[in-house]
Amino acid sequence: MKIFVKLTPNARNAEVISDEIDLLGARILKVKVNAPPVDGMANEALIELLGDYFAVKKTSIKLLRVLTSRHKIGEINN
Repeated sequence: MKIFVKLTPNARNAEVISDEIDLLGARILKVKVNAPPVDGMANEALIELLGDYFAVKKTSIKLLRVLTSRHKIGEINN
């Protein structure tokens, strides 16, 4: 399953704010993490939070597009 994420780093609380499905069937998540966007710390926090949210192992989650953008594309394999 592919998911699209809009990430907000340096938030007070780590949480998934909303979970929507667009017209094409892609899942769009708005996510806040506590970690700063430095040295991939926010991406690691995102993977951890998504693992808990979808109840899968962290190794099942792969970020396909990360770079320095807040908009990310992830893939979850079971």
